[in-house]
Amino acid sequence: MSSEKVIILGASDCVDRYSYKAMKMLEDHGHETILVHPKLSEIEGRKVFSSLSELKGKYDTLTVYVNSKISSQLKDEILKLDVGRVIFNPGTENDFLESELTKNNISTERACTLVLLSTDQF
Repeated sequence: MSSEKVIILGASDCVDRYSYKAMKMLEDHGHETILVHPKLSEIEGRKVFSSLSELKGKYDTLTVYVNSKISSQLKDEILKLDVGRVIFNPGTENDFLESELTKNNISTERACTLVLLSTDQF
């Protein structure tokens, strides 16, 4: 299993949220998590970036935990990322953004990050 750099858009410090569970499960599987939330500065000692525009470098995956209205507003920031794929978790589907990503040769997947990790398909 190779380790990936995974951006969690919509990271949460609430243990009941799927983005929090994804952070824990990704780290349990040896992946590096990069957390993004506009109002949090840290989650359990991990730095949280307030926006995608702060991120520099290459990332393997962006996993989305925000609704389509928010992700559409972030389209330009997402397209500027050097990211290999974008996972739209259940409830975050965004036809417009998926189309824009595909046009820019960024692969998209409608899937649950937790399920992908649990079934070794991540």
